[in-house]
Amino acid sequence: MPSVFIAPDDSVFDKNVSNIEEVKARKGPVIAIGTEGNTKLAKVADDVLYVPLAPDFLSPILTAIPLQLLAYHTAVALGCDVDKPRNLAKSVTVE
Repeated sequence: MPSVFIAPDDSVFDKNVSNIEEVKARKGPVIAIGTEGNTKLAKVADDVLYVPLAPDFLSPILTAIPLQLLAYHTAVALGCDVDKPRNLAKSVTVE
């Protein structure tokens, strides 16, 4: 099972890289979401999805988009109905 890391260029980038290296040391596959132009992340992760460089307060919004696409395409590949998720009625009530 791959580990997905959100690792933009911010104040905790080096800690994220350290965590990625820990997963890689245990032979775990890594998918990372990082800032465009970051070559260090490409050296430690198996796959990197890049987002544009932006201020720190916008970074969570930009990194959420590839995560949503990853979730969507994973669900489709597994044969899940993405338009009518199973058990949705149990968690959402409409009056």
